[in-house]
Amino acid sequence: MFASYLIGLREGLEAALVVSVLIAFLVKSDRNDKLPQVWAGVGAAVALSVGFGALLTFTAAHLEYQSQELFDAITSVLAVVFVTWMIFWMRRAARALSGELRGKLTDALQLGSLAVVVMAFLAVAREGLETALLFFASVQGATTSAAPLTGISLGLVSAVLIGWGIYRSAVRINLTKFFTWTGLLLILVAAGIFKYAVHDFQEAGVLPGLNTYAFDISAVLPADSWYGALLAGMLNITPQPSVAEVVAWAVYLIPTLFFFLRPQRVKPTPAAASSAA
Repeated sequence: MFASYLIGLREGLEAALVVSVLIAFLVKSDRNDKLPQVWAGVGAAVALSVGFGALLTFTAAHLEYQSQELFDAITSVLAVVFVTWMIFWMRRAARALSGELRGKLTDALQLGSLAVVVMAFLAVAREGLETALLFFASVQGATTSAAPLTGISLGLVSAVLIGWGIYRSAVRINLTKFFTWTGLLLILVAAGIFKYAVHDFQEAGVLPGLNTYAFDISAVLPADSWYGALLAGMLNITPQPSVAEVVAWAVYLIPTLFFFLRPQRVKPTPAAASSAA
């Protein structure tokens, strides 16, 4: 449930920030007549994301066992790729996001109402599709309870409330720290998803070593205990992983954390460069 909440909060807040920037720009520019077009684009993006999630679930439910495992594995790998790209992109572009969106919306306003709808749709659809894919992948190793759906719903509601508060200037949040800490947590979640993708490839017969275990800590971490279920649902930590799963987890986690935590290089501005000279 926590992993799903984190996905909903992180992705939802990115979408909420995009929408709040677009609405604030229109309101301050006295272009309130274009607000329905923005909401139309947002609504279409939400509908597409829900439909994409339903399609993933429907497809997985109507496949034979090995095909289903292979499908789950592929979607998990795609989710890891998208979330990793998103984490690093947001870390680099968060500060310039507002200005970039305002510039695109200015161009869209010059082209007409349809362009405004498309611009708002594209800005939100990416986050929505990522959310659907990441959520689908994250719950593959979880229980069949309603906890993941509850978690992502609470995360999305929290994101909407925070986004509304930021728009109304009622909430002050350090977005750099927020995206850094949630990025770290999502890297741990993505490592677990990648580990489970390898497990699914083994279940599908694509990779060997399904029964070659790296260790067995079932006595310390029972799979049916509340803390065992918690670790499995949050980070996909299981008591009896295969060697390939552990290697995949480490191969993803270690270099990703290294590059994420490495200080960003700030390019000096021309003025600063001439001053230093």
